[in-house]
Amino acid sequence: MPWSTAPWMVVGPDGAAVRPIEVYLSDFAARRTQPSSVRSYAYDLLRWWRWLVVVEVAWDRATSAEARAFVLWLKAAAKPRNHPRTVSTATAGAVNPITRKSYLDDRYRARTIRHSNAVIRSFYEFWIDTGEGPLLNPMPIDPGRGWRRPPAGGVGERAEAAGTIRYNPGLPKRAPRAMPDQRWDEVFGALRSNRDRAIVAAGVSSGARPSELLGMAGVDLDWGDQLIRVVRKGTRAEQWLPASMETFVWLRLYVAELGMFTPQDPLWQTVRRRDRGGGLQRQPLNYEALRGVFRRLNAVLGTNWTLHDVRHTAAIRMSRDPRLSMRDVQTILGHAHLSTTAEVYLVEDEVQVIRRVADHLAARSRQPQGPPTVSTPYDVEDLAVLFGGTVS
Repeated sequence: MPWSTAPWMVVGPDGAAVRPIEVYLSDFAARRTQPSSVRSYAYDLLRWWRWLVVVEVAWDRATSAEARAFVLWLKAAAKPRNHPRTVSTATAGAVNPITRKSYLDDRYRARTIRHSNAVIRSFYEFWIDTGEGPLLNPMPIDPGRGWRRPPAGGVGERAEAAGTIRYNPGLPKRAPRAMPDQRWDEVFGALRSNRDRAIVAAGVSSGARPSELLGMAGVDLDWGDQLIRVVRKGTRAEQWLPASMETFVWLRLYVAELGMFTPQDPLWQTVRRRDRGGGLQRQPLNYEALRGVFRRLNAVLGTNWTLHDVRHTAAIRMSRDPRLSMRDVQTILGHAHLSTTAEVYLVEDEVQVIRRVADHLAARSRQPQGPPTVSTPYDVEDLAVLFGGTVS
């Protein structure tokens, strides 16, 4: 079978690539897929492969019994860590009193398990289609009504009618992670550089994903119309998005600090200089470095905000503006399906609901209360007929 090398591989104990996974990932990488998606699939299949080694079952002999046991293990197991927790030990799994968000713990979340199940099923579907794999998929589907979207890497492809994977855990309904205006002012005030202020302002005004912002170059700025151009995750389509005037003010200050800067240079660069073997040079800002900005910010504020909270804040603000339709919000956010935008962001803010109900109860308590009206339990004429005579 012809195949090409994928950007990520799963290696066995002998140091050689695991052939079935290698062929699958090579095919997967050829389908309009980002390296980050290949990496995610590789880790899911590595976890499944290790499980098969432990239970001593060949990959093409696995059944739904192994898949069921694997999911049960994921629900009970703790994720391996490269380094033990230190400061975060006290907060793992707890709820932050300011943001009201839970800190991550070492358990596999329901979404992680569902993604793992989808990857395993896709892997076996590939080998069943080639005629070289097992006859049955060990990750079964329960027939039923509904729509199944393509797995990660297939964004934009048409969803197909299907059931659900039998061992998928239910997803808890969670509210969008938007920052209230007061908290947003605190976050923005804690940023330490014009670069950080510019990229965060761009994110909260355009709704672009952090990874999309990090891929920008100088040529992706339209200073006259105040637009920024990003490459959409999944579809890889270019899209111009409006950004706020404040964003371009901070951008102007940041670009002035860079000095030598051409339109083809990466827009976001590290302020510090690092030795890359050819002298001291500026380097493009990567995702981990941007996460570091929020780690420092959270340490100062005692919060646990994330990069994606900025995007959620932008989406919530847009969805509650009567001048914008949900189609407008969908287009700006780059969602492939309108249902995704509506389900996630067309919800009431719990804090606002509580405040309105509290105002309602306070208004009720301020209303003058007259003496209660006591009604006669029996009709007078009825009593006269029953007892005779006149009832006064």
